[in-house]
Amino acid sequence: MNRKTLVLPAVIGLLAPVLAACGGSDSGSGDSGAIVVGTTDRFTASKDAPAPLDPAYAYDVGTWNILRQTVQTLMIQPRGEGEPVPEAAERCGFTDTGNERYACTLRDGLKFAGGNAVTAADVKYSIDRARSLKADSGVFALLSTIDTVETQGDREVIFHLKTADATFPYKLSTPVAGIVDPDDYPKNKLRDGFDLEGSGPYTLKADVENGELVKAEFTKNPDYKGALEVNNDKVDMVSYKDADAMGKALDKGDIDLMTRTMSPDQIRELSGDADTDVDLVEMPGLEIRYLGFNTDAPTVKSKAVRQAMAQVVNRSALVSKVYGSQAEPLYSLVPATVTGHSNSFFNKYGEPNVTKARSLLNQANITTPVKLTLHYTTDHYGPATKKEFEVLRDQLNSSGLFDVGIKGTPWDTFRPAEKKGEYDVYGMGWFPDFPDADNFLAPFLDADNTLGSPYDNSRIRNTLIPESRREADRLSASSSLTDIQDIVAGDVPVLPLWQGKQYVAARDDITGTAYALNSASTLQLWELGRGVSG
Repeated sequence: MNRKTLVLPAVIGLLAPVLAACGGSDSGSGDSGAIVVGTTDRFTASKDAPAPLDPAYAYDVGTWNILRQTVQTLMIQPRGEGEPVPEAAERCGFTDTGNERYACTLRDGLKFAGGNAVTAADVKYSIDRARSLKADSGVFALLSTIDTVETQGDREVIFHLKTADATFPYKLSTPVAGIVDPDDYPKNKLRDGFDLEGSGPYTLKADVENGELVKAEFTKNPDYKGALEVNNDKVDMVSYKDADAMGKALDKGDIDLMTRTMSPDQIRELSGDADTDVDLVEMPGLEIRYLGFNTDAPTVKSKAVRQAMAQVVNRSALVSKVYGSQAEPLYSLVPATVTGHSNSFFNKYGEPNVTKARSLLNQANITTPVKLTLHYTTDHYGPATKKEFEVLRDQLNSSGLFDVGIKGTPWDTFRPAEKKGEYDVYGMGWFPDFPDADNFLAPFLDADNTLGSPYDNSRIRNTLIPESRREADRLSASSSLTDIQDIVAGDVPVLPLWQGKQYVAARDDITGTAYALNSASTLQLWELGRGVSG
């Protein structure tokens, strides 16, 4: 395969969305056919998660990337950087000085794919439904600052908030705030399976085998009215068992583009050849990885154990051995490029130091070595996850303070077990719901957090998070945000490890790849088109 690489700067919104195309290749689907996108995301309906695509339940980057193509939200994150803009809404904004009353006017003539008109009552129904169902995914917590939703006529929706929340427009851009048809989505229960209807840019046909979605066929919605320009008539998204299978499909011409998750070796290979029939696009990313702790579990209930792990883990060595230039060490839950970031873990622990870690354990009368199992998922965050956990295990064990084993489990088993508190220590990733520091803190630390974590710091929940949300100027929230990060570094309910870049590899006749992903890892299939390779 001939390859070349394009690296995009952080301000992606200033770039033209078309890559240079020079060098022929066979198209993955023929010039008149669908653009075919490969992914390693798995979409399974199971006993523990029977409704993977219900907006009131879905809460991972893969399922959200299906919902964002099909279900409209009042607001949407722009193609590059910046604050949310109206989508199903014609206009939205705070109507008071305290950021507690938010009003939206719907676009005229919106329709669900089934033909029913979209009204303000449907918006209220959809959001009240997600709030009342309180799915165990925890996604409803994004709407936790809502007190009541009011409608005025068919097009006016007014949100009355419990407390000031300057991040609320971002939350209305997330799929949990997606507008659904009450005829299709029952009020008191989730909609099982893979059926999905909305008023978004595409309609969905799901190809399902043995309870798993293997191909999502997105067809341009002729009735769509919104902020987006749809540059293609059809996109097929095919799920592959691993990165190798996806890469072979690109080589064979079965797919036109591949996205998450490529392996580090694939990315190195794709970036190492300057020839021409496949373009590798590198973009800034806000993905983070971290260890989570069940702080009620006997093995890690003592803060000293978690602090000692933080004192031993060598992030630089971990990144270098596993990801190379594709990731960077992370010393806070908030990525370094997000306003409000503080290097709190480095400030507290400095460089890895076994002597300091031993002192922490001795002062707490902890017998060493501390026996632990680190749990990770085998099929959700990419093929390098196993190696990452092998490196973490070896770092902890080489200190002599820990006796660590590792265990990998498929995501459809791993995630329910983690939420039930069955793992003492586990590895997770986070792709932000929206690019604000609040979304790297509240989902892990607030009530109804997405991890189901028992960790509860009253100052964070009752004072600092509400304080930070009062500030419309996010730089002004930095003091509260820094205090939260410093408390996390001291208590270690989670241990941040690294933040990564994101990549797309595409045949050179595919245009719009510069916008295929935004900084929050939202897949924007409407940006893709088919040009002429030459």
